[in-house]
Amino acid sequence: MTRSGGPRLLLADVDGTLVTDDKQLTEAAIAAVQDLRHAGIAFAITSSRPPRGMNMLVAPLGLTLPLAGLNGGLLVNPDLSVIACHVIGAAAAAKAVALLLDQGLDVWIYTETAWLVRDPSASHVAREAWILKFPAQVVSAFTAEHLAQAVKIVGVSDDLALVAACEARAQTVLGASASATRSNPYFLDVTHPQANKGAVVADLSVRLSIAPDQIATIGDMQNDVLMFRQSGLSIAMGNASDEVKAQANQVTESNQDDGFAKAVRKFVLPGAA
Repeated sequence: MTRSGGPRLLLADVDGTLVTDDKQLTEAAIAAVQDLRHAGIAFAITSSRPPRGMNMLVAPLGLTLPLAGLNGGLLVNPDLSVIACHVIGAAAAAKAVALLLDQGLDVWIYTETAWLVRDPSASHVAREAWILKFPAQVVSAFTAEHLAQAVKIVGVSDDLALVAACEARAQTVLGASASATRSNPYFLDVTHPQANKGAVVADLSVRLSIAPDQIATIGDMQNDVLMFRQSGLSIAMGNASDEVKAQANQVTESNQDDGFAKAVRKFVLPGAA
């Protein structure tokens, strides 16, 4: 997308971008967001996390714009009051769960209010609970009611090649009924077709009356590419894959080397000036 002026909004991914690998905000990241505010550039975040799992970022960053959680499936105000919720739809959700289980992935379901797992001792559940700061709800099986309320379905596996292959398979099988992208090498996220980070850019563009080509985006994973394509300036993190980097306008340092803050100062603030 061709830019027609400096950025007026920066939309940032969270994990692998805004925070370090141990999920911490650095002083440099906090200062960079303050510098954006002083320059008159709005700042918002989007994540595969549920909004509850982003709540700890609101106060330190002084966030005032909507938080786009679950890849845009659940949009909330900074006080976590719901603006919009996009459920996948029972039929597509059932097909997604069946596909992921058939391929050998563990499955989680996020609804508007809950995170559902079948095995609390399964891979990544404990760490995810530590990241989100709330526990999963354990269910013996996913019911029709769970499927009808699903905002995001996650396929989980430490076989990274399998997750990548399942991403392509899910996109083929689900087609236009759902969006399927990796938010992490071991997570495959399935959401409503309009619940993706590209749609978050479009929503904020309308909501804030900011043209898409005056929106900058920064991220590190395949699900961030969708917002790269909708924004005037796209920045890939140094820890992103070569595939993701190739689809961004610029590349910054890694999230372990204050790549977010460096990108703000090198690519975003100069455009505003």
